[in-house]
Amino acid sequence: MSRLIALAAVCVLAGCGAQATDGDTTLVVKTFSQFGYEDLYREYEASHPGVKIKEENIGKLGDYSPKLQQWMQTGKGAGDVVALEEGILVQFMAKPDQFADLREHGAAELEPNFLPWKWKQAVTGDGKIVGLGTDVGAQGMCYRKDLFAAAGLPSDREQVGALWPTWEKYVEVGKSFKGAKFFDSAGGVYQNVLMQQGDHTYYDRSNKLVIDSNPGVRAAWDTTIKMIEAGLSANVDQWSPQWNAGFKNGAFATIPCPSWMLGTIEKQSGPELKGKWDVTRVPGDGAVRGGSFLAVPKQSKHQKEAAELAKFLTGAKGQTTAFKSKNNFPSSPQAIDDPAVRDFTNPYFSDAPVGKIFGESVKALKPVYLGPDNIAINDRVANALTAVEQGKLTPADAWTKAVDDAKRLVK
Repeated sequence: MSRLIALAAVCVLAGCGAQATDGDTTLVVKTFSQFGYEDLYREYEASHPGVKIKEENIGKLGDYSPKLQQWMQTGKGAGDVVALEEGILVQFMAKPDQFADLREHGAAELEPNFLPWKWKQAVTGDGKIVGLGTDVGAQGMCYRKDLFAAAGLPSDREQVGALWPTWEKYVEVGKSFKGAKFFDSAGGVYQNVLMQQGDHTYYDRSNKLVIDSNPGVRAAWDTTIKMIEAGLSANVDQWSPQWNAGFKNGAFATIPCPSWMLGTIEKQSGPELKGKWDVTRVPGDGAVRGGSFLAVPKQSKHQKEAAELAKFLTGAKGQTTAFKSKNNFPSSPQAIDDPAVRDFTNPYFSDAPVGKIFGESVKALKPVYLGPDNIAINDRVANALTAVEQGKLTPADAWTKAVDDAKRLVK
């Protein structure tokens, strides 16, 4: 027995794929953040005797992405099912032979089960299906009702949403806000403004770098600089310890929140702030931030079984379950229209009708093309904005640095 345990430990450390133990097939699923699949795993195991599922989760996408690249490049360690976030999808779509073609496992007939633009994102020009969509990062604006009331502003979600039909109006409200800072960090707000500025960001659809020639990028930058200059930012980097603590101590009153972030806000704010947070519409015409796919690496020794699991997890029922578990908003029209999603209210967020709010956001959005190094470039732009927040660079010098860093990255 000790030998078996030792072998299992070695396999875990090495990031092994599907493992066979006592006649069972263990499928390893690699994820980041929170996908809400725990109950689905147990259900699938119960209906598929002999299949065991092990999820290996890395909390931050920034930590997960380089590891996934290493696993795919070396041909080992990726497991049997991997999550591909939309920001890193393009770079993996450039190497589709690293993944099983899900057409060979009956996935082609599933196309009607996904939003059309979501489906197309993971299909190559010659029709190979690399991945199946999980969630879309439907966008809302989370805000502290009690802080709004203390500042003499409306706290009702409909009235609050009406305050900011545009980002310019959002800035005006922020200037009149008294008490806490208006939002958490410039980088977080910038990304949401950017995703409303056209059908691409730092790259055009031929993968040409256009950060300095795309007017949408500059418009998002200028809008965010206005917010910084107005003193609206709490200047706490997202996902930092200070950011986590900021939810609990009321460091900021609003935060643009994709659906998947609600769980994070609840966790960091704690039970004592239940009913003090609420959700309303985001400024502008809908938005999306994030969203992922499930793919099966060619290196998996159990591609057939892994493909069946991916199909199950991304089905309408699976997406509905994940939404109820972790607020990951579905990319399946059937799931979006399911009363369990459409009529869902979140008790922590003052019983906000988040199914309706995020559903309307998804229906209003237009898909945005993200190029090969989108995440890395966005990090550099966010760092430049942070330098402005901290008074280390002027807006002009920060913009020049962001552009130069982006060009240096893609050389």
